[in-house]
Amino acid sequence: MAFILDTDLISILQSESRPASDRLSARVSAHPSAEICTTIVNFQEQVNGWLAYLNRSRSEQQILLAYEQLGKILDYYRKSHVFPFDGAAQLRFTGLRRQRVCIGTLDLRIASIALATGSTLLSRNLSDFRKVPDLTVEDWSA
Repeated sequence: MAFILDTDLISILQSESRPASDRLSARVSAHPSAEICTTIVNFQEQVNGWLAYLNRSRSEQQILLAYEQLGKILDYYRKSHVFPFDGAAQLRFTGLRRQRVCIGTLDLRIASIALATGSTLLSRNLSDFRKVPDLTVEDWSA
């Protein structure tokens, strides 16, 4: 079984803010690394966030931080199993849109990938993701 880390949990792992990172790391470490995955949409969310920060940056310190974080994101995803947003995910996405599932577009794409791959989505955003029919979602941060 595959577990897909949502962007919020990836950010916790990357921030190393204790004790949240410790709890989550312990749960993730209890599974084989091949079972812990993410998606190309999560990559999009993180890169977009830091590019927006970079574009707003005025100081040298802010610019350096943005590029440092972009490098860390690149390293993280390079080492991760990243599910694509492929034709199967697009079919799920289109079906969910027809059902009028009311969550954000990127979250709906992530949910569609999880459904298409038969994966469990790991996120703190249970209130939105529980609106998606047949999606298995868990919060490992608690």
